[in-house]
Amino acid sequence: MSHVIDQRHPAGRHGVGRTTGSRIRQRGLAAAAGLLTVVAAAALASAPASASAAAAAAATPTPYLPKPTGAQPVGTTSLYLKDTSRPDPWVPTVKFRELMVSLWYPAKAPGRHRARYMTPKESELLLKDGKITSLPADVLSRTRTNAFTDARPAGRKHALPLVVLSPGHSKPRAELTSLAEDLASRGYVVAAVDHTYENVATTFPDGRVTTCVTCEIDKNPAWWEQLGRSRALDVSFVLDQLTGSRPKWKGARLIDPSRIAMAGHSVGGASAIPAMLKDSRIRAGVDVDGTTDVPIPGSGLSRPFLFLGRQSAYTPGSGEAAATWERDWKQLTGWKRWLLVTGAEHVSFTDLGLLTDQLGIDDGADIAGARAMEITRRYVAAFLDQHLRGKPQPLLDEPSARYPEVLHCTVETKTCR
Repeated sequence: MSHVIDQRHPAGRHGVGRTTGSRIRQRGLAAAAGLLTVVAAAALASAPASASAAAAAAATPTPYLPKPTGAQPVGTTSLYLKDTSRPDPWVPTVKFRELMVSLWYPAKAPGRHRARYMTPKESELLLKDGKITSLPADVLSRTRTNAFTDARPAGRKHALPLVVLSPGHSKPRAELTSLAEDLASRGYVVAAVDHTYENVATTFPDGRVTTCVTCEIDKNPAWWEQLGRSRALDVSFVLDQLTGSRPKWKGARLIDPSRIAMAGHSVGGASAIPAMLKDSRIRAGVDVDGTTDVPIPGSGLSRPFLFLGRQSAYTPGSGEAAATWERDWKQLTGWKRWLLVTGAEHVSFTDLGLLTDQLGIDDGADIAGARAMEITRRYVAAFLDQHLRGKPQPLLDEPSARYPEVLHCTVETKTCR
């Protein structure tokens, strides 16, 4: 799976932004845990094409997301947003910026219909982008989620904190669903943004599917900085549409506009910095495994910030990726933490780490996808609970026996424990 993962390489990260095939190796046809068997593979090899497709579908397990850990049922809906104040940054002939946003929120009760993870076409294009031909094209669209479509929101007026999520470059907003569902079950409203033309497939309500224009652009440091600033504009526009005088979501009155945070993966996490610099409504930020590109000015950034990443790339003093965090660390003047997960790879912090495990594809990690997601959920929620809800979280202050994979780094001494 060479490109289903957005792996901005620790060295030469401003290249195409993809992992090489050697990093993402198919494990073969493992019999354990319901994965594809050697017998099924032999049958597929000798069967006609149509029969092979049917057999592959039958042999492939149905992917699923882990249950949320909070107490409340989760509802979800999608919003189509149109910013007529600016042209699209990547397709200038489009005179406005269109965005699709998924919302997750605590619900009064479970609904009748579980939400679809992504469309069959989106699954097909994501697998094609990753050069995955051994799985049915629609397999990711069959992923079982935990949220219910258009369930009634629960909460008091202006009582729920809001978290904006931004995915990695070329990746759909769906890759952050496990994190979003968990936060919603804990009482947060969560908005995940598809940044149009930066994703292999975004589906609009009229049936249009836009693809990844930016994937074909030659990239250098200035370009990655441009991308981060563009995402900051997207996020501010989404906040306008959710907290303004005429919000686009019927449950928007539940949002507390004084308690907003942003988190993201890869360039989505790195974009939390320019978004916070641009928009003071964002009170706290989380960068999950994202090499940063937009420098913090000399005046600093005093709002809380969490770096959460893989040990192999972001150990202080270890290389180019870590150097960007070290540069920013000096300018972060408020509460801050630098946490690393041993055994993790770039994909480990998203749903793709879970799904590759379930579908028998090796992402190179030495930590199970389910465990990595448990850690991601727990530490992001702890950060948000502390800084949006004022609930102190000792988990963030020192190593935990429950999560021995998580290292707390002291940047000044370049040590982690």
